[in-house]
Order: sequence, then structure tokens, then C-alpha cells
Amino acid sequence: MHTGDSPPPERLRVLPSRLTNQAALTANRIVDHALGQAGLRRYHYALLATLDESGPASQAALGRRTGIDRSDMVATVNDLAERHLVRRSPDPDDRRRNIITITAAGGEQLVRLDALLAAAQDTFLAPLPDDDRRQLIDLLTRLVDHHGDRTARPSEGWPGLRPGT
Repeated sequence: MHTGDSPPPERLRVLPSRLTNQAALTANRIVDHALGQAGLRRYHYALLATLDESGPASQAALGRRTGIDRSDMVATVNDLAERHLVRRSPDPDDRRRNIITITAAGGEQLVRLDALLAAAQDTFLAPLPDDDRRQLIDLLTRLVDHHGDRTARPSEGWPGLRPGT
């Protein structure tokens, strides 16, 4: 097992799956730290961003759009509702179901989170010039699309990409 005091063997250093995992661990640590500055987590951001882009939806629909598990969705909605960032109201078509809506405060918080994430993306991608950043995002998007995880696809305006990148 590699202990960090010497480089890993060459065959490990060139495995795309290992490199992707190592990069993801670093990216997650940077993003978690950035969101933590606002007292929030990745699920909070995913839910707010989805509501902002797609409009009000049931918890089940939000779970499908974000990839958040049902039990995690309930906890995330509860947490955001307690902070007045989302509003839960009965669905007029099915009173057993709730519709989740982002509040004005949630929209304002999302703007702050976008700025924190833009800085986090810049930190993560610091060694790459803009052209390489675009190419990396294109390559990762193609891999994700090929393997079928549509929830992980970055949007065109993904935080961390400078305008025009």
C-alpha cells in the first residue's frame, strides 16, 4: 500500500480510473470546504440549483433530477425548510404529496453558493489554463454521458468557469 512518502508505482500513476478518483477526492474536499463556509452541503446546493432551474417539484421528482436518495431528500428538504430556503406545500392534485419551492431567501443563498463554488472550482482547476479546463469538462461530460449518469452532467454555466470559458 502506498503511504505517501514515495510516488506510487507507475502502473497506478497512469490508471485513468485511479486518477479520476484522486481528482474527485480533492475536488470534493475543496467543494465541501467552500459550501461549509455557508453552513451547507452538496445536497443543499444540488436541491437549490435544481429548484432554481426547473421550478417547483415533488420530493420524488427532485430525487430523480438530483440523484439524491429518498431518505437523504427528506432530511435535505427539512433542513432547507427550517432555514426558510425552500417552502413545502401540499400538491393541489395529490394532497398526500408535497411540492417544494425555492424561496426568495433560497435564491439569494444560491447566488452566494454559486460564488463560493466558482472560487472552489478555480482552486481545483488552478493548474489548468482555460482551454484545458474546457477540454477537461468536455471529456468528463462525455464519460459521464456514455456511462449513463445524467445527474452528474455539468450545466453550461457551471460555477468555476469564468465567463466565456
